[in-house]
Amino acid sequence: MSTIAWIAVAVFVGAYVLIATEKINRVAVALGGASIMLALGATDAEHAFFSPDAGVDWNVIFLLLGMMLIVGVLRRTGLFEFVAIWSAKKARARPFPIMVILVVVTGVVSAALDNVTTVLLVAPVTLLVCDRLGVPPIPFLIAEVFASNIGGAATLVGDPPNIIIASRSGLTFNDFLSVLAPFVLIVLVVLLVLCRIMFRKAFRYDAERAAKVMALRERDAIRDPRLAVLSLSVLGAVLVAFTLHTVLGLEPSVVALLGGLLLLALSRVDANEVAGEVEWPTLIFFAGLFVMVGALVTTGVIDELAHAATGAVEGKLWPATLLLLGASAGLSAIVDNIPYVATMSPIVSELVDASGGYDHAQVLWWALAIGADLGGNATAVGASANVVVLGLAERAGHKITFWGFTKYGLIVTVITVALAVPYLWLRFF
Repeated sequence: MSTIAWIAVAVFVGAYVLIATEKINRVAVALGGASIMLALGATDAEHAFFSPDAGVDWNVIFLLLGMMLIVGVLRRTGLFEFVAIWSAKKARARPFPIMVILVVVTGVVSAALDNVTTVLLVAPVTLLVCDRLGVPPIPFLIAEVFASNIGGAATLVGDPPNIIIASRSGLTFNDFLSVLAPFVLIVLVVLLVLCRIMFRKAFRYDAERAAKVMALRERDAIRDPRLAVLSLSVLGAVLVAFTLHTVLGLEPSVVALLGGLLLLALSRVDANEVAGEVEWPTLIFFAGLFVMVGALVTTGVIDELAHAATGAVEGKLWPATLLLLGASAGLSAIVDNIPYVATMSPIVSELVDASGGYDHAQVLWWALAIGADLGGNATAVGASANVVVLGLAERAGHKITFWGFTKYGLIVTVITVALAVPYLWLRFF
């Protein structure tokens, strides 16, 4: 590697340590790291702001912004309170059954939508339920993040890396559904067992609070029926447009932004108030992180790592599968999985071709997808949904520290990725 590549690695590692230790605000660290990368020439404005592979992913930024605007209006309707009371009553106001409902809903919805959109919708409900029952919301939010990243792996549209893999490999929506959906169902069940063990202290039952919740009427929570109908109509149209974005020729980011702006215009709520509720620090943190990771792509660091890993096992399909699965999970825990998958895809394509392109060689694509999707659960910055939920929790007064998340994330990632080993062996070998 070149000198500038080593410098880029040093800057990234230094920034990552500061984010992990939380000695300095993570937004300041991300922006500082991005500025240093630009100043040193590890990347430039052209790459940082306009490159689809090595710059700020504006699709992610504007998707988040659009959905945050929609959620900001939805919050004024009372719909979140309605869903919170409904789910609590369905679970008889017992904390663990409530977590089961929220985790399953998050996992299933994440398979149809992107995982960031899902957590933006589920997190406010979770905060309200936990407040009503007097239980700590942090374990519930962390469990939902895990479920969103796991559920997103089930389909072609559930996680951006899957879209990249599909375009490069020629795999179809049905291919993803038939291979990954059964595995994801198994992993979600295992996740619920892990949550029961890891967060057992959070499931305290308060009979008095439970009785009060059971006495509530969901319909009384709706403060503005007209706005609720309007908001749900716009949200429904946005979700339909997400699934039809290839037919419509509109990126999900454009759909979300149009939906958010349309809802603001039709609802006549105070736009300044809604804009003030947008998680601007989260969006800025993402931008800085994208620039830093992009510098590693631009200087060839990620490419060097990928070539070194795959070169060692070329022609050995099962060792290559295991190495690809483990490396993808490990690297996706510390860098965004979108540029990683974009870099690895042509290399995996070469390996599949070198193996004769037979059906069983497709296992390499599935190893890449599972590793990249599930590896995002390992750390607080491993996936977009993680960062978004940390921001939402902090705004609500429940700070989730880097290690507070990561100590559970590492356990979940190691166990779920390990489950992929026998699954891939039985399915393809």
